[in-house]
Amino acid sequence: MKSCVIIPTLNEENNILKLYNKILKTKTNLDILFIDDNSSDNTRLVIQKLSKKNKKIKFIFRNNKKGIGSAHKDAIKYAYKKKYDLIITMDADGTHDPKYFKQMIKKAYENDYVITSRFKKKDLIKDWPIERKIITYLRHFLVKSFLGLSHDASGAYRCFLTKKIPLNLFFKSKNNDYAFFWEVTYLIKLEGFTIYEVPARLVYRKLGKSKMKIKHIIYSLFYLIKILIERKILKN
Repeated sequence: MKSCVIIPTLNEENNILKLYNKILKTKTNLDILFIDDNSSDNTRLVIQKLSKKNKKIKFIFRNNKKGIGSAHKDAIKYAYKKKYDLIITMDADGTHDPKYFKQMIKKAYENDYVITSRFKKKDLIKDWPIERKIITYLRHFLVKSFLGLSHDASGAYRCFLTKKIPLNLFFKSKNNDYAFFWEVTYLIKLEGFTIYEVPARLVYRKLGKSKMKIKHIIYSLFYLIKILIERKILKN
């Protein structure tokens, strides 16, 4: 089976090597695909050096900051083109622990789409700052209330078999930023695919700064309202 893990990056030079070593410790046979959005630090240099040491390191370097959702779309398209059988997506900032790889892969064979959940058990984000906890729980509440989606739909740590999920489904999502994650989850549910949640503890990032800004949160809220309105129009 040909597998890869997709890791979008933006100024993550201090986290890449740590994450790479953690992935190696899982002894999971997969390629690592980095997709970078024009980092201003040494992120690309670190990736290039790793790729020279390990042929399983692949990368896509984009010239502009096009959004986290756009990065996932381009990387997933690349993975389908290269005929990968299984795809994992995760963040580069250290919040997603590769120790969940094997459990996620196992569940991907039993279900159509696997996502990690911060709400299945207590204290999975216990070390997060209170303001990030509030944002996370509020977003989860709004997505659940507006779209009837009870899953933890906004996280990027996911796993699926390419033969189960058609590529065009990801491009049905019109959002290219953080709302991409809950929109894709919503679309997958609408198409009748099974979604399984793996409880996963997310450690708050220790190095670097979060890429999520207030403008992303506000835009995501307006986008959620837009989807809700469109949903009601279609029902009528």
